[in-house]
Amino acid sequence: MQTSEDTATETLQQLGQLEVPKMESNFYSITIVGQIEGHIVLPPQNKTTKYEHIIPQLIAIEQNPKIKGLLVILNTVGGDVEAGLAIAEMIVGMTKPTVSLVLGGGHSIGVPIAVASDYSFIAETATMTIHPIRLTGLVIGVPQTYEYLDKMQDRVIKFIVEHSKIDEESFRELMFSTGKLARDIGTVLVGSDAVKCGLIDEVGGIGAAIKKLEEMIKLVNN
Repeated sequence: MQTSEDTATETLQQLGQLEVPKMESNFYSITIVGQIEGHIVLPPQNKTTKYEHIIPQLIAIEQNPKIKGLLVILNTVGGDVEAGLAIAEMIVGMTKPTVSLVLGGGHSIGVPIAVASDYSFIAETATMTIHPIRLTGLVIGVPQTYEYLDKMQDRVIKFIVEHSKIDEESFRELMFSTGKLARDIGTVLVGSDAVKCGLIDEVGGIGAAIKKLEEMIKLVNN
C-alpha cells in the first residue's frame, strides 16, 4: 500500500515539486505534445501523444456532468494523419464548450486539432506549419497510392476550412507555396499571421484562453 510519503516522493521525482496545487475546476485540460502517434509505435526517444490515450479521455469528459468545458493545449510537430483527424473529429463532436491554445508549435496535422475547438488561441511566438501530406518509409509506386494521398489531403483541407475562417483557395495557396520552407513547399505562420489569414481566432496566452472558456461555460449554463 502506497503511503503519503511515497506519493510525495513520486511527485517530487515526476514534477520536481513536493505537492501539486489542488483546486476545484469546472473544466478539464488535455495536452497534445511532441509527435502524434498513430498505428505505428514510434521509437522510445520520441516525445509522443498517443491517440488511443486521448480518445478515452475525451469520451470521459463528454460523459462527466461535473466537467463543463475542455481546454486543449498544443505544442506538436504533427504526426499520423488519421490519428490527428480522429482526435480533431472527437473534439468537434463534443457538446461542451472547447477552447484550444497553440504554444510553441501546432504544425502539420496539429492544425486540424487546433481549429477543431469552438474558439482557438495562438501564442504570439508560436508557429504553425502548413504543408502537403507526406509519407516516410516504403511507398508502393502505383497511381492508387497517389490517389489515396490526394483524397487524404482533401479530407484534411475540408476539415480545416469548415472549422476555421480561412477559405480553401487561401489554404491551398499556403500549403503549396514555394520558397518559404527550406527544401520543401509550404508556409510557416507565426502568431498573428495565423489570425490574419483566418486560421486561428485570436492571439493570446493561457490567461486569455481560460477566461474565454469560462465565459463560454457561463453562457451555456445560463
